[in-house]
Amino acid sequence: MQSRVSSSKTVFIAVAITLVASATLSSLGAARYTQVRSEGVVSGVYFNPLRVALLSWYPANRVTRFAVGASPQCLAFDGANIWVANSGSDTVTELQASTGKLMGTFGVGSNPYGVAFDGSKIWVSNANDNTVTVLQASNGAILGTFPAGGIPTGMAFDGANIWVANYQGNTVTKLQASNGNILGSFAVGSNPDAVAVDGENIWVANAGSNNLTKLTPGGNVLGTFAVGLFPSGLAFDGANIWSVNINSNNVTKLDAMSGAVLGTFAVGGAPPGVAFDGANIWVANASSNNVMKLDPSTGKILATFPEKSGPNFVAFDGANVWVTNYTSGTVSKL
Repeated sequence: MQSRVSSSKTVFIAVAITLVASATLSSLGAARYTQVRSEGVVSGVYFNPLRVALLSWYPANRVTRFAVGASPQCLAFDGANIWVANSGSDTVTELQASTGKLMGTFGVGSNPYGVAFDGSKIWVSNANDNTVTVLQASNGAILGTFPAGGIPTGMAFDGANIWVANYQGNTVTKLQASNGNILGSFAVGSNPDAVAVDGENIWVANAGSNNLTKLTPGGNVLGTFAVGLFPSGLAFDGANIWSVNINSNNVTKLDAMSGAVLGTFAVGGAPPGVAFDGANIWVANASSNNVMKLDPSTGKILATFPEKSGPNFVAFDGANVWVTNYTSGTVSKL
């Protein structure tokens, strides 16, 4: 009984303080804010007085930006840090995910594009070298450089192997993650640009043929599925594959089991990157300079976050969404 009375008293006091704060701030004109601010807060009714005690005053996240290298492309999360491929400076940048602190900048090959994490190592595709560079995630030390196909771009890890899309060769290369040995090269569609794993099978976005190829872990083709124009990014939400289509300004949702198209949803201009955060789909729209959050069940746009400098690719760190900004050499943390 004592604990219940104390708990009720605490709640009463907290509510009373909140209501006082609400009245005070409302009288000061702080209860509503509708301007889109430069740091990227979404417009709308912001102040929520009932969440003062939790220090959660705004329903939308603020955007924080961190400098990386020139022309950042793909990025990956290693459980503690974010790794960014900087195509214009031939480096990868490591940032502490919790703070954005620079942990290191490491030289790789020419025109690095894709990034993948295999549990202990970072893999980077070097588009101009037709290679992949492997770094130790704990310290950035280069462990090796291995051949891939022509213009390697997007990559994914399947639990044992690294899959690399070869844009020029119309193939994907499968490398053993433990030693970099090539286990196979498999024909897909035209200009493959991105790879995703659905827990069992491999999906490849073929930008030049406007479709996706689904492969077994052994490289056998299970199907080819039409999507929008110039698909360049893929994400798996636990049941479905999402493809962003740059030249048709939309995303396609496909059933991962059958490949059936479940919906096509309009987004912003020229979307190259997509990610799933466990609850929502995030899309970077390069030409409209914003990032959109979508409901994965309906495809409805839930929020739009303004950016300024060519938002490119997207990753999720377990708490926040990260976006590379191609023209400013920065990443945004939402």
